[in-house]
Amino acid sequence: MNDAAPVPTEQTEIRVLVVDGSRLTRKLIRQVLLSELPEVDVIACGLASEAHEHVRKGGINLITTALRLPDMDGLELARSVRSIYAHGELPIIVVSGDVQERLEARALGDDVTDYFDKALGMRALAEFIRGYVRPPPNTVGEVLYVEDSRVVALAVRRGLEKNGLNVRHATGVEEALKRLADERSPDYRGARIDIVLTDISLKGDLTGADLLARIRGELGFSKGRLPVVIMTGDANPANQTVLLRAGANDLVSKPVDENLLVTKLLFQLRVARHHALDSGGEKTKPT
Repeated sequence: MNDAAPVPTEQTEIRVLVVDGSRLTRKLIRQVLLSELPEVDVIACGLASEAHEHVRKGGINLITTALRLPDMDGLELARSVRSIYAHGELPIIVVSGDVQERLEARALGDDVTDYFDKALGMRALAEFIRGYVRPPPNTVGEVLYVEDSRVVALAVRRGLEKNGLNVRHATGVEEALKRLADERSPDYRGARIDIVLTDISLKGDLTGADLLARIRGELGFSKGRLPVVIMTGDANPANQTVLLRAGANDLVSKPVDENLLVTKLLFQLRVARHHALDSGGEKTKPT
């Protein structure tokens, strides 16, 4: 088997490879993508072996895959594609109905770029893919970043801002909670926070886990309305699972990889915006 990476060729057409063992699901995804993204050429196949052949031919700009395929697990497919296609910019997105369970088990590998929950709907999937293949010229999002080290915060903030995100830095939980509580005032006219990024370990009496509990509890922000991404150096899967079950949308391991962090934040922002559209347009504050 020749595992050499394909030589990139000049290409203006965007090609999306959809891999799913269900013929009905493949047809549905293909129809929605062609309807919502007419500029995209959609190739659908049911086997990982077929996907490998398409990847070797080159010209694929994005892959979506189910977790369960007739001849290979979707995560194995992602891993094997990385060995065939050496260019790391090829996005591989898992489309599944049990993404949350895999997240809680920390069972989505590094070879997967992103994941999409089928419960959000096929139209949302099309918009999600649009964010990759036809990204808007300027990504805008308000990030509340909680970090007690100003040196670390400066480095992370620069990385986020160069990717189009607006960052508001808080040095502790109390400051972050006050910032979020201010938004609930009827007189508030400032920019609203779209996502919270917090370190788990913070100086003072309250931790990132306490902030998460307050956001999901007394402040009443749902995971869809206000995503929370937690940075942690704790590699214990049991402790990570506790955070996810408590309402964290995702975790980022420390030391933080800038590209991975930006990818996760942008993904959560897209999902939150899909929730906002599904609930009637503009985001509303909890009552």
